Amino acid sequence: MLNGEIRSKVDQVWNAFWAGGIANPLEVIEQITYLLFMRGLDDIQTREENKANMLGRPMERVIFPDGVYRTVRDEETGEVKEEITYAQLRWSRFRNDDPARMFFIVSDNVFPFLRDMGEKGTAHAEHMKGARFTIPTPGLLAKVVDMLAEIPMEDRDTKGDLYEYMLGKIASAGQNGQFRTPRHIIKLMVELTAPTEKDVICDPASGTCGFLVAAGEYLRDNHPKLFQDKVSREHFQMGMFHGYDFDQTMLRIGSMNMQLHGVEGAEIRYRDSLASSHGDDADKYSLILANPPFAGSLDEETASADLRAIVKTKKTELLFMALFLKLLKPGGRAAVIVPDGVLFGSSTAHKAIRKKLVEDHKLDAIVKLPSGVFKPYAGVSTAIVFFTKTNSGGTDHVWFYDVQADGMSLDDKRQMLVTEEKFGPMPKVPLSAEEHAKNNLPDVVARWKEREGRERENPRTGQSFTVSREEIASADYDLSLNRYRQVVHEAAEHRAPKEIIAELLALEDEIAAGLRALEGML
Repeated sequence: MLNGEIRSKVDQVWNAFWAGGIANPLEVIEQITYLLFMRGLDDIQTREENKANMLGRPMERVIFPDGVYRTVRDEETGEVKEEITYAQLRWSRFRNDDPARMFFIVSDNVFPFLRDMGEKGTAHAEHMKGARFTIPTPGLLAKVVDMLAEIPMEDRDTKGDLYEYMLGKIASAGQNGQFRTPRHIIKLMVELTAPTEKDVICDPASGTCGFLVAAGEYLRDNHPKLFQDKVSREHFQMGMFHGYDFDQTMLRIGSMNMQLHGVEGAEIRYRDSLASSHGDDADKYSLILANPPFAGSLDEETASADLRAIVKTKKTELLFMALFLKLLKPGGRAAVIVPDGVLFGSSTAHKAIRKKLVEDHKLDAIVKLPSGVFKPYAGVSTAIVFFTKTNSGGTDHVWFYDVQADGMSLDDKRQMLVTEEKFGPMPKVPLSAEEHAKNNLPDVVARWKEREGRERENPRTGQSFTVSREEIASADYDLSLNRYRQVVHEAAEHRAPKEIIAELLALEDEIAAGLRALEGML
């Protein structure tokens, strides 16, 4: 966790951006991302130099070569005014310049250098091709550089927490229905799918790469020995994590998020997941984690033909389900967030995709989320669908859980209802029954482990229960939790009619007597 001092500095810089005229939070994060990238390049060069000096041999990788990067000439006379060397582009060099000089070096030299790296396909630079410098003043640039310079970037946790804190400041939905998935919901999905060191993980709508980051952190916490084996370590760095997005800003932010969390070789690339052919990625991944943007319907000519071959529809929520099935290898598993309509929609396509999950693959669970989970971005009702691709069926019983509280208020403010150590799916301190009513997520994890055991005996009146494949099939493959929940009505005790009538007659006699007494007085 970031300490209060670092949070305060980030907030100050954020406010400075707003005061400087940059009001779009994505643009703020993008500019900070470029600066973090510059610092990272300098750190890599420094490590290479130290390694070369220690071993007494040439550097294996040179980012900033010796010599002149650019010659600055007088516009009128053409005379050489200055020669900008590659060394001057390094973070450790320009961060000590005065604000005006720093502004010139970064805007006129470092950013063109980053774009050149991107065009050449240099490692770490693929998403810098469109880098634009939009920090308006030397003073603001100097303030941001000073803040970043004081943060210990050799500490992976601090780097990651810094970036996550900034991402948390994105307070409005983007285009195409994009919005951030709360970190504790992501952690729940990762905890239940339990990534292994051999997994190949994909998020086909990766955005800021929150799911991939969480999967990486889970592996660090639960499989630390994987870093002791060269093959496993290289797989973690270069082959495990894959993300697609069609927003270049998100690609830059997501790629940097992975790097700051210690994964340098994640494949984060441009792709319109629903419009592209997927022949190169079919049957490739063993785990999919996703909360894709559901934006209605695509035009017939836009939707990918190989997805429409799985389910004949133009609705994005159903096409994404087809995409997940296309990308998973047999035996691969998925945890994906869907709008409630996917679970009970009555169209032919809705029924077809649900039947395919139940009959052709193994549908594991439906975890219903409260409708306020995604506020203030959206108030949609959603659920997490867990399934395994088998191509040969396997659904026996489907486990249902009704999450009624996620540890935060379900209004637009989304305030924490429990303390930090009791928050999330894996709290540091056990919860009391009263606290469970405020945070159901640890209970989801505990009951998930028993879904093929004691959970089979749960009554349908509880918060979780299982339903057989046969019953789901007989209900036209309806997967909404309320379709199977049994509601117990409390028996109301009614008084005997004769007793009520006698009481009414007594009241009438009392009223009549009162009226007669009133007449006598008049």
